[in-house]
Amino acid sequence: MRIIDLDSLEIFRTVVSEGGVIRAAGKLNRVQSNVTTRIKQLEERLGHKLFRREGRSLALSPAGAALLPYADRLLRLADEAESGFKSGLPLGTFRLGSLESTAGSRLAPVLSRFHQRYPGVVVELVTGTTGALLQRINAFEVEAAFVSEPFSAPGLQTQPVFEEELVLITARSVAAVKRPADLAESTLIAFANGCSYRRLLEQWLGSGGVAPARSLEFSSYQAMIACVAAGTGFSIVPVSVLKALRATADVRQHALPERIRTSRTHLVWRGTPSVALLRLTEMLQKP
Repeated sequence: MRIIDLDSLEIFRTVVSEGGVIRAAGKLNRVQSNVTTRIKQLEERLGHKLFRREGRSLALSPAGAALLPYADRLLRLADEAESGFKSGLPLGTFRLGSLESTAGSRLAPVLSRFHQRYPGVVVELVTGTTGALLQRINAFEVEAAFVSEPFSAPGLQTQPVFEEELVLITARSVAAVKRPADLAESTLIAFANGCSYRRLLEQWLGSGGVAPARSLEFSSYQAMIACVAAGTGFSIVPVSVLKALRATADVRQHALPERIRTSRTHLVWRGTPSVALLRLTEMLQKP
């Protein structure tokens, strides 16, 4: 017998989004005591406190933080079930993950077209490395994500969507880089561990017995490219990102070996796709 009902999850999520019981009661058009009682009943059924009080406000407990993505997912699926029978069109919130490179150079026209076709869908986009995005999918924090090779995703569905040309970049004053040894005393500038492009570059360096003298980690390509252009070190980036940021003239590009010169970007997800995800996969197959 199920111990969670959708009304309780809706009340719980509204308390979270509104930051407290009083505002949630107003949003839901319920009396405050009813909201408080429903939260207490849900906590009793689950055997965990969902909130802790911090001054005059409520904050999620660890159990509440764990429940929230499930509540979002279940409520979204319920909304989709209703809208699907009524109109056949996707509605609601669609949480999507992406590499920063893909978000910056590939997704603008895709998401614009998706919004024009399905205006009832609100796309929430989060960015991260391939490793971080795969973790988000497994934690049900996003429904699907654009990730790059190489990656391991047992139990996930995958659809290849883009092919990226990768280049090594340095300051314009640096001589041609033809082998890993040419970078032996240089600094690697990259995203945090979990970045597939960084893994490819490190594998190539390792094949030549080279480890970077040091590494600097950034969270955006703009910062990485600016740092490389200033002469701090080297990095690996998709050509599409250099073009999108109009930075091709700011750095020197060096060709990488053929085996790591290209990388495919995949859309990955777990289980049966929602209506919104299904329409996105269809759209990516037929640009």
